[in-house]
Order: sequence, then structure tokens, then C-alpha cells
Amino acid sequence: MTRITDVARRAGVSPSTVSYALSGKRPISAETRRRVEEAARELGYRPQPVPPAHGAPNVLAVAAPLRPGVHLPALMRLTQSVVTAARGYDHDVLLLTGEEGLSRSGVPAPARVLLVVDVGLHDPRLPVLRSLGRPAVLIGLPAEQPGLPCVDLDYRAAGEVCVHHLAALGHRAVALVGPPPEVYVRETASARRLVEGFTAAADRHRMASSVHPAEGSGAPALVDRLLGAHPAPTAVIVQNDALVVPLLTAVRQRGRRIPEDMSVLAVGTDVPDTVSAVTVPSAELGTLGVELLLRERTGPPVPRTTLLPPRLTERGSTGRA
Repeated sequence: MTRITDVARRAGVSPSTVSYALSGKRPISAETRRRVEEAARELGYRPQPVPPAHGAPNVLAVAAPLRPGVHLPALMRLTQSVVTAARGYDHDVLLLTGEEGLSRSGVPAPARVLLVVDVGLHDPRLPVLRSLGRPAVLIGLPAEQPGLPCVDLDYRAAGEVCVHHLAALGHRAVALVGPPPEVYVRETASARRLVEGFTAAADRHRMASSVHPAEGSGAPALVDRLLGAHPAPTAVIVQNDALVVPLLTAVRQRGRRIPEDMSVLAVGTDVPDTVSAVTVPSAELGTLGVELLLRERTGPPVPRTTLLPPRLTERGSTGRA
């Protein structure tokens, strides 16, 4: 299936520009329109029309509760991409940030379609979603396919890619530093699946591995625990955007060099450009979620599960053990 993001990548523009160029809803330069049309033709992309729902306002609701452990910059980047993509389809966006935002009576009537983020492996919102009878797409992959389209980064594969990279550099002990404990307690899918991939790959390579949720004591205490472990990890994978820079600082303050004494990898949205990372494609996920959501409402069935492959970019913070 060719997606709008595929056309955008081929034409060298954003997904929203593709939408505007093909719909004619906004002024686009002749050269950009030509590139977009040529890319769409080469890839066989056919945009699905999205008619108004019985004359009601076209409103897309995003259920994104502001829970502990949610990284706001990452959420805002995702939301921005949703708003941009939705405007390309003449839809407004309603952001629901409270836990009560998704209930049989709690979703405002104008919201004809729903995009749900911060999905858990056993998310209690899923039965409600199915009962609402409105098109919905999840950004996140539950433990079992819920009968709704799901889109996400393949976090299990991301954990495996990071470990494979470190194993190839000769590391034999590796640690995963994750989000706060409450994120694991509520079984957030992205955190749990990264741990699955990390642990499975470390076992295959016969590496010593450990998982460390980010505690309130912060990076210095965490680094002290890592350095005092037996065996002490020579490489750390961080799935916590807010902790990357403090962790790097704490490692250096203890006289360790990066990457000579400790390699650091990150899996996240806002990662410093000096840190090797698997970047979470928040903008692409938001755009793809909108496209699948609106196609789910009006077009033929869309894929139930779409996982974007992880891409690891080396930037000098990883080296041989």
C-alpha cells in the first residue's frame, strides 16, 4: 500500500504539502506540484476523498491524556503533525488531554473520528472505543489486535537494533534506562515492547543486561548505580528524552569518557545531534495516523497494523568496548 508519506519522501516535501498539492486547497508552486504529481504517479498513489459527515463539522479528536511520564515535547510534535495533516483534509482537531476525555458520553459530538495515543498493552480505553461506533486509529500496538487500525514505530525491533549495534562493537554488558516506573506499571506499549526487544536480543548475544526505570533521584544516582553494578555496563540505551543530556553530564562528571569508557544510544523524539539514536518518527506517525483514520471512515479497509521500521543513526556516542 502506497501512503502519503511515501509520496512525500519521493518528492522531497512534507506530507501536508502532498495533500495540498493534490487537492488544490492551498497555493503550491508549479515546480513543487509537478514533483508531487510525478511521485504520486510513479508510486501509484490515489488519495481517498473524505466527504463531510452528514453536514456536521469535520472534527478529529486526539485522545492524549497528560499522564505522569508523558514527554510533552514529543507529544506536541506528534500533535502538530496531526493538525497539519488534518487541515490538509479540511478537518479541525480537538485535543482531549484528560483521562475522562474518552468515554461513551465524554467525546464531544462534533468529533466524528478519534486518534488515540499513549496506548497500553491492555488499554482500558479499547472496549469504550469499540462501543462508540466511530472510526478510530491507535498510535501504539496493544498486546492483542483490537479490531482497530494501529500504527507505531516497531519498538521491539528498535530494542533489537540497538543491542545488535552494541554487540557488533564488542560490548558484553548493556543497560536500558527507560521512562519512570509508572509508565511500566500502566504497561505503555512503546516502553514494554522496547524492553522485550532489548532483552531478547541481549539473551541471543549472551550479554549481561538490566533495565532501569528513571527514578525521581535523577541521573547522578542512576549513573552511580550503573557504575557500581557487577558487571558494570559498558553501554547504555536511553528511552527517556528528558534524561539523555543529564545522563551524559553525570557520566562525564565521574571521569568517564563517551564513547571510550561508556557508549550511549537513545531511542526518542528529541535526541541531541551528537548522540547515536533510533529517532521516533513522531511527525510521520501523526500524519499516517490521520490518513488511515480518514480512509477508515470513507474508503476500503485499511491495514490493521502498520509498524514503521527503526533506523539507527550513528553520531559518535557509541564505540568499541
